Amino acid sequence: MLEGVNVALGVTGSIAAVKTVELAHELRRKGATVRAVTTDAAEGIIHPWALEYATDNPVVTELTGAVEHVELCGSDGWADVLLVAPATANTVGKMAAAIDDTPVTTCATTAFGAGLPVVVVPAMHEPMYDHPGVLDAMEQLEEWGVHFVDPRIEEGKAKIATEDEIVTAVARAAGENPLLGRRIIVTSGATTESIDPIRTLSNRASGRTGRAVARACAANGAEVVLVHDGPELRWAKTIQVESAAEMLAAVRAQARDADALVSAAAISDYTVETADEKIRSGQDALTLELSPTPKLLDETREEYPELTLVGFKAETEGDETALVEQARKLQDRADLAFVVGNRANVMGADETRAVFVDGEETERFSGPKPALGQRVARRLSGELT
Repeated sequence: MLEGVNVALGVTGSIAAVKTVELAHELRRKGATVRAVTTDAAEGIIHPWALEYATDNPVVTELTGAVEHVELCGSDGWADVLLVAPATANTVGKMAAAIDDTPVTTCATTAFGAGLPVVVVPAMHEPMYDHPGVLDAMEQLEEWGVHFVDPRIEEGKAKIATEDEIVTAVARAAGENPLLGRRIIVTSGATTESIDPIRTLSNRASGRTGRAVARACAANGAEVVLVHDGPELRWAKTIQVESAAEMLAAVRAQARDADALVSAAAISDYTVETADEKIRSGQDALTLELSPTPKLLDETREEYPELTLVGFKAETEGDETALVEQARKLQDRADLAFVVGNRANVMGADETRAVFVDGEETERFSGPKPALGQRVARRLSGELT
């Protein structure tokens, strides 16, 4: 997600600075090279040696005759993006007022003048976050193109955003954004059909692949609508559903304003009439009458004939040739841009193996699911150009 990206990490004097060691590690895991810059207040919370260890680079703790701010964030500087995380009320206000009296704020002033992308991650007590002057400063910075990663408001504090949210924002700010201006719907995870108020029919899908696709689309500039059975994710508009019918209804409602749909969810092929009360145990045998559910891709194609659609096809039997054949049938049936075929045994795993099928052309993939998500997003951007 961040391969080849140079991140200047500005650390200020919020207690959330203790989280920057793991943040730096996560940025590097996603491919970035990181160099840290600190304020004096930050050094009272986290030692520069810890950041040097986390980034594997010397830390800028003061500005010298080497003009470190220009070397990092100048017009021909090292950094591709300046990430200020955490950002205190003090630093946010100074950035908006062009006050550069710390290494971090001087890097920010230099970055603004050089046109360098800037990502700011506020973290402070909630009353400080709600201060009219701080709100005005954030509004000013947004007008200048700063990307904010909003805090989580909990326990009277505006807590620093999660690493996933920060990394996604950095990728979006530093990238080419081939999906900028596009609205992409992604379905993810399993659907669940209720047998009675307690029991359900479902499948083994974890939603990792779908979430990876959604996150990659967001990192590439898209406005993402994620329809799934999982938690709310702040880098996408999240619609939480349970059954196949609920997923289809949500997609139909969102597709009118969408540019594409990526159906990565493992949607139930059958449903059952739900009993109003718990079905009592102790019976010798119990028969459930299953009814087929509408095919989401087919229904969407019929209602939105011009919408770009991408499908996933999971199989358990046969070799790759058989998998490709089934994927081609799906592509032809619903007029899909392309299909990602994979084996059901990758459900829930970190790594995956897949084959992209587009007519007679195929492309094999093997690797982590986030990388597969990036591949899907890049292919999709090509389809939408």
